[in-house]
Amino acid sequence: MQERTEIEKLGEFGLINHLTENFETFNASTILSIGDDAAVIDHYGKQTVVTTDLLVEGVHFDLMYTPLKHLGFKSVIVNLSDIYAMNAQPTQITMSLAFSNRFSLEALEEFYLGVQIACEQYGVDLIGGDTSTSQKGLVISVTALGEVVPDKFVKRSTAESGDLICVSGDLGAAFLGLTLMEREKKIFLENPQVQPTLENEDYIVGRLLKPAARKDIIDYLATQEIVPTAMMDISDGLSSDILHICKQSNLGCRIYEDKIPLNEATKAAAFKFGLDPTVCALNGGEDYELLFTMKQADYDKITLQEDISVIGYMCDQEEGTKIITKGNNVFDINAQGWNAFSK
Repeated sequence: MQERTEIEKLGEFGLINHLTENFETFNASTILSIGDDAAVIDHYGKQTVVTTDLLVEGVHFDLMYTPLKHLGFKSVIVNLSDIYAMNAQPTQITMSLAFSNRFSLEALEEFYLGVQIACEQYGVDLIGGDTSTSQKGLVISVTALGEVVPDKFVKRSTAESGDLICVSGDLGAAFLGLTLMEREKKIFLENPQVQPTLENEDYIVGRLLKPAARKDIIDYLATQEIVPTAMMDISDGLSSDILHICKQSNLGCRIYEDKIPLNEATKAAAFKFGLDPTVCALNGGEDYELLFTMKQADYDKITLQEDISVIGYMCDQEEGTKIITKGNNVFDINAQGWNAFSK
């Protein structure tokens, strides 16, 4: 039987010291890290980018099928993705947790191992945070800081008519991973003797439980001297997120269904569930790919980058926000992506 250590044995400061003692510092801008009343950072003339995310058990994640190590990793990634979406490089994070007494020290160690793996993989420093008790469930709050060369940050509101619409990677897999895990949870609750059937579903489950933040795409754009005209990460679904860019830039758009990138495993899973893969890509969310617009003049610079797809273009606001299907039909794009406040 696995050993269980009660949190109260360590106390708050002892707990933080225990969970963070193996974290390294990767950035020269981190002057003072964990262990004082506040951290000290100095970005040496670069501009600072800040983002915060709140992850709540039962709303953003389900511990019935989310391993704590994966949850720790993902809680960092969703914040780093927001920093990359500003065309910036993440440098530091703070991590705060509220948890009930059902969580042992060993459980928190597992969570922080995932946090540490993400920090090491992306060269980010954990510089502080807080812990508290929760009456029920686990609540995670992460703040990420990054740096960007002055005036090179990219907003959602600066796209222009005629710009190309691009996405990194492929879409829809995380939603199908969630659909699969929810199905298996339902089966288990009805019959705990039944083992989950996840064979050949590694890709969609991996995209849900261990997403990637697209540092590689930001680095590639920098080497090609491409500064996107607008950008955000795809967390709520392509349909919702392209409408954010359209609304904030006062523009319309045209997206082509046959240009939306889909992995073969995603297509296979969608057909298995009787779903349209394109609908999964449009409305699913949690892909954490980058959605950005760029000048047509930069098109030749991305033709050799297989992980960037051009899926359409921006147009005047009066022309509306439309998707052109494979059958050449034209439909309005509706915001049907994930909504934390829906019932």
